[in-house]
Amino acid sequence: MVDLKYIHHSAFYIKSEDKGILIDPWVDKNGKFSWKEEKIDDIFLTHAHGDHLGNAVEISKEKDIPVTAVFETANYLSEKYGIKTKSIGLGGWIHYPWGRVVFVPAFHSNSLPDGSYGGVAAGIIIDVEGVRIYHAGDTCLTGEMKTIKELYAPQIALLPIGGTYTMDVEHAAMAAKWLGAKTVVPMHYGTFPEVEADLKKFAQLIAVGNTSCQILDTDQV
Repeated sequence: MVDLKYIHHSAFYIKSEDKGILIDPWVDKNGKFSWKEEKIDDIFLTHAHGDHLGNAVEISKEKDIPVTAVFETANYLSEKYGIKTKSIGLGGWIHYPWGRVVFVPAFHSNSLPDGSYGGVAAGIIIDVEGVRIYHAGDTCLTGEMKTIKELYAPQIALLPIGGTYTMDVEHAAMAAKWLGAKTVVPMHYGTFPEVEADLKKFAQLIAVGNTSCQILDTDQV
């Protein structure tokens, strides 16, 4: 059974049997999530901005686990901090003991902590126990989402809705339609004034396409 938990902002924890996965682990903003007590085997980054890189270095060092990210970001983290990394590009399945992952395009910038270029931003498809979860990362609405539906048919889509730096609720609702996912979880909203979002409006918009909006509670991680 796959257990999906929303931690904060764009950070998620996925547990499958005895394996644990973290995505964009800016986790210190949620005091109820104790990563030191959780089973974590892999960390994935959509890009290296601070609100997504988060606590990845600290967690990687403490648990001696790899961070998977695009080539430039992975190499920087390895050279700068000495942590384990797995550098990848877009478009090929990467296999793990618990399942597989493919990085897909996201339309967004990506800079490293020192301001240098971090490679392309990405979304991530996680294929675990027959469940496909699409973490869109930070992105605008893009026609690539139609291709993602055709190739990967995700059942669950984790979509940014905050606007300003990503899609807003209207564009995210269209993304949900193009993706064809039956369950959509909104993310990347409410953390800063610039990314406030109307959750009720979002739920109403995607309901037209027979899609369920699951607003996960970060207080229940």
